[in-house]
Amino acid sequence: MRFTQHLAAAVLLSSTLAACSQQNAPSDKIKEAATSVIGPVDGRGKPIKLAEGKYAPVDECKDTPGAEDFRKQLADAIAAKDSDRLAALAAPDVKLDFGGGAGTAVLQSRLNKQEPDLWGELADIVKLGCGINDQGGITIPWYAAKPIDGVDPAMAMLVTGEKVPMHRDADAKSPEIEDVSWDIVTLVDGLEPDDAFQKVRTSDGTVGFLATDRLRSLLDYRLTASSRDGKWSFTSLVAGD
Repeated sequence: MRFTQHLAAAVLLSSTLAACSQQNAPSDKIKEAATSVIGPVDGRGKPIKLAEGKYAPVDECKDTPGAEDFRKQLADAIAAKDSDRLAALAAPDVKLDFGGGAGTAVLQSRLNKQEPDLWGELADIVKLGCGINDQGGITIPWYAAKPIDGVDPAMAMLVTGEKVPMHRDADAKSPEIEDVSWDIVTLVDGLEPDDAFQKVRTSDGTVGFLATDRLRSLLDYRLTASSRDGKWSFTSLVAGD
């Protein structure tokens, strides 16, 4: 299963790099709202959340000159699974991993091989909002541009949805302890990638089980883009840390 394989790879990559360095399931509300990567903004130009929850998708990039058009082109290339169009939106030296992988030729090769399924990963992240990063560029998902303190990134997961039920046991029929909406939880016993549920601890200390397909590693794919000489392009598309 693509989600669990990639989630496991992200955690393993973080551990390896520290020693030397899915299908996501957004709520129905997000699926309806994210018909494009451009989120709604109120009349005062302030970004608003597309759902309830501390880390629910937010669009901070609407008023950044050139960013809206770039994101529209990005979304169109992803929807068409057009590697040429996507590569044209990448910087020539685009960073693709932490092991030296870089450049548009490598990007196209990975897209065409579909191992891992980069098209699926890209389709997932454009639904997760857009943030302004410290360099003045943009980061997708939006929360990847923000400091998330007090958690181990290799063990932290984002709950992707509103009112996702947390169960007492690793069984959808077991009693529901509480529900969680777009928040960060921590794996208790590490990732069990083949399991339908993961044992997690919420920010308020509650321990229970959440469905694996409603969890996204904080080390999963994120994209950063910036304007060079007036032309927007993405400069990195990486997973891990």
